[in-house]
Amino acid sequence: MLRDLGEADWTKREGLVALTAALGAENIRWVGGAVRDGLLGVAVADVDCATKLMPAEVIAACGRAGIRTVPTGIDHGTVTAILKDGPVEVTTLRRDVATDGRRATIAFATDWPEDAARRDFTINALYAHPETLEIADWFGGLADLEARRLRFIGDAAARIAEDHLRILRYYRFQTRFGAELDPEAEDACAALAHTLKGLSRERIASELLALLGLPDPQATIARMRTHGVLPVILPEACPAQIAALGKLIAAETEQAIAPDPVRRLAALLPPSPEVAETVAARLRLSKAQRARLVAAAERKGDDAANPRALAYRLTPPVATDRLLLTGGDARVLAGWQVPVFPLKGGAIVARGVTAGPLVARILQEVEARWVAEGFPDAGRIDELLTEALGGGTFTPD
Repeated sequence: MLRDLGEADWTKREGLVALTAALGAENIRWVGGAVRDGLLGVAVADVDCATKLMPAEVIAACGRAGIRTVPTGIDHGTVTAILKDGPVEVTTLRRDVATDGRRATIAFATDWPEDAARRDFTINALYAHPETLEIADWFGGLADLEARRLRFIGDAAARIAEDHLRILRYYRFQTRFGAELDPEAEDACAALAHTLKGLSRERIASELLALLGLPDPQATIARMRTHGVLPVILPEACPAQIAALGKLIAAETEQAIAPDPVRRLAALLPPSPEVAETVAARLRLSKAQRARLVAAAERKGDDAANPRALAYRLTPPVATDRLLLTGGDARVLAGWQVPVFPLKGGAIVARGVTAGPLVARILQEVEARWVAEGFPDAGRIDELLTEALGGGTFTPD
């Protein structure tokens, strides 16, 4: 059962009251994810606002009310109002003039239903009055939300033709909110899977990682492969790798470790650094994401033998990835701080070793034994150094 929108915390934000006063209650509606998630009782971060006002009017009205604005998407009618309890994107009502599957040419509109008709899914086309919180619903979005059913607005194939990314958005939203599958949407996504080839790699990566970050996307990923969608965006993900994703999700759940989309992407790839490099380049991942994906691809069967030693060498996040991917237990790393090796070269020189490459080799030997023994205290390090020096003052061969 859907909640009363008035129970949602975000509807009580003081900044929204100020914005409503500045723009006029009859000129604006809260729309999109905040309304949808508020009805579901899900925490809301960002609030979006649709308005009949032109961007220049929004800026002027906010200025008179002392509200700072930023023209974040002025060409498409979006102005961001900077409020004390969070920014709000205020977008003038729009209608599509022309679309090519990648971008749309828009014109401003004055009609709420016309603006709603250009949105993707019925559950995203719910508009709430800023004062009464009355919901305007022209496409059955409330009933779909109640039934946990994800439907495109109008003809599914036509909506995908307008923006091919809606294929991936469908799978993500269906995984997050859906209970029953919509046959028309499923068929349209399968039939138009090839159109994803024309999208930018960044947009594909963003949607794929967002999907992988959901609690349990394995069934959706498997369905995407059956529909021919996954081979277009991630051909490396074979059935065995999808099964590996399932095992990873089970391990994360059992060990109470938060989902991580890059880790889950690694599960969908064979353990090959070369493949990881290729995929990271194709999806144009950030340097940090790329490094983590490659490190996960270098996983080995003996990674679980000494988890903390692995974390010392690779950092705890990377070690956690590799342990979970290889069936190890990463809980031993929870809250563990990587220790700093306290022995310095000067202490070795003070024991009679001439400064140079030999000092570095002794440091490495002692450090390796210190790690293997579980990072013992300074007294044991002194013993290890003495042993490395042959029991006393070191005399090189």
